[in-house]
Formats: sequence, structure tokens, C-alpha cells
Amino acid sequence: MDISDLRGPFSPSEVDAFLDEAIIPMRLATVGPTGWPLVVSLWFLRDGDELLAATRPTSTLVAFLARERRCGFEVAGDDPPYRGVRGRAEVVLDHNAGGSVLELLLLKYLGGTSSPLARNLLARADDEVCLRLHPRSLVSWDFSARMSNG
Repeated sequence: MDISDLRGPFSPSEVDAFLDEAIIPMRLATVGPTGWPLVVSLWFLRDGDELLAATRPTSTLVAFLARERRCGFEVAGDDPPYRGVRGRAEVVLDHNAGGSVLELLLLKYLGGTSSPLARNLLARADDEVCLRLHPRSLVSWDFSARMSNG
């Protein structure tokens, strides 16, 4: 990722590799009209300097992002050694790319599109909304050395 505000131990190419290899959901945080936060886990993929996800157009998340484009996100596993990437981004809702992004997400997370779950999701793919995250700042962390048994 080409981010001017990048902190932590990962270089830009290491951030890219980490995000490309992560087969875990991204946590996306936004703030609703009442001021309370909403945190949602979403499948994601990196496309150049963007992070992409897909969701239903009627979701609360889409309603919140339509009002406020700024969000926070994190990609980090739950098991040691703890490492990950978090940041701030602006989101663009792309109502034309949701179906194609959904198919790419199914390939990444399920390994294909022939499972019953994949077929069910693809049956509604024309109505999906693509979330295009444009990161503005990133922080990485890697506690592998500190948590090693050696």
C-alpha cells in the first residue's frame, strides 16, 4: 500500500503481503447517527491501495457509511503470536461492483463458487454493494519475537 502515514514494523510490501495472505475477516468500525459505534466483520481483499468488501444494500452498515464515509478497520488474528494491521479509511459505496467482488471473496475464503453457501450468496450477487476502503493511515504490529518460546 502506498500510504504516507504508515507506522509499525511492517514495510509497505509487508503490509500488502499480510493483507493478501490473511484468510480472516476484517473488522470494520463506523459511527451511526446516534453517535454509537458499529463494528462488523467482513470478508475482504486487497486491490492495489484499496481494501474491498461486499454486503447487502439494506444493511445497517451501508446506511451508516452513506451518512459518514470515515471508518476504522483492523485485520488481525485471534491466536498468538499477535500481529496485524489497523487503520483509518474513507469508504466509497460502489453499487456496480458488488457482484464481481463477492465472487472474488468466495474464491479467497471458500476456495471456489460451487459450495451451497457460495451458490446461495451468488444468487443475490447482482444486489450486492462493494465497499471500497481508501486507507488514510495504517499501523502494523508484530509480537512474534516477543511471544516466541525461544
